[in-house]
Amino acid sequence: MISRITAQTWRAAALGALWVQVASVLFTAAYALWRDPRSLDGWLSGLEALLAALALAWWTALLGRLLRGQTTPPEDGTRRALSLTFPWLTALRLGLWGTLGLALLAGAAPEANPVALTALMTVWFGAIVSSNAVFGTLVRLSGAPGDPPLRQRLREWLNLSAALAVGMTVLNVVPVRGFSGTPELGTQLVYGLGGLLDVLATVLALRAVMALGPGTAGAPAKP
Repeated sequence: MISRITAQTWRAAALGALWVQVASVLFTAAYALWRDPRSLDGWLSGLEALLAALALAWWTALLGRLLRGQTTPPEDGTRRALSLTFPWLTALRLGLWGTLGLALLAGAAPEANPVALTALMTVWFGAIVSSNAVFGTLVRLSGAPGDPPLRQRLREWLNLSAALAVGMTVLNVVPVRGFSGTPELGTQLVYGLGGLLDVLATVLALRAVMALGPGTAGAPAKP
């Protein structure tokens, strides 16, 4: 049944889910600021979500061109915007991850289960690395849509990102005892539904890339 779905159908489904995810991440940014407008955590969460939404929007636009076989030159505005944005997003995420890691090493949350904390930090770090790789690989592949090794690399990173997105969704919804308090229902719904949408959009993007034929690059994308 799945094998009978055309590449155009996978493309439409993937791009539709990704644009909905962009809106979802923007909503998450607004929710983080609304929920905790006076704290540094609220502003950092909002900034991270805003940067993620911008990077995802440009990534989705480039993916749409790739799925149509279009070549995007280095001077293209969308490609340049993504190339400039995603390293800052990764740096912010690594900064947040590292700050929490140092706090835990200094003795924060002594009552928390160390296995659960290790799982949290490991999955989170993996998600940061895989997200950075997905962004960077598509930037390179957008200039050479017919490159088989780059296509394979993008498929592999998308596959890993989908698995890690499942883990991040669970960790964002289910609190680690002794580390975080019981989250509000609204917070669980926002991050839980956002995480599920992330998983769905990533899987659909993977299927759309897998459905690409081996053909050569098409016409250059319009600026």
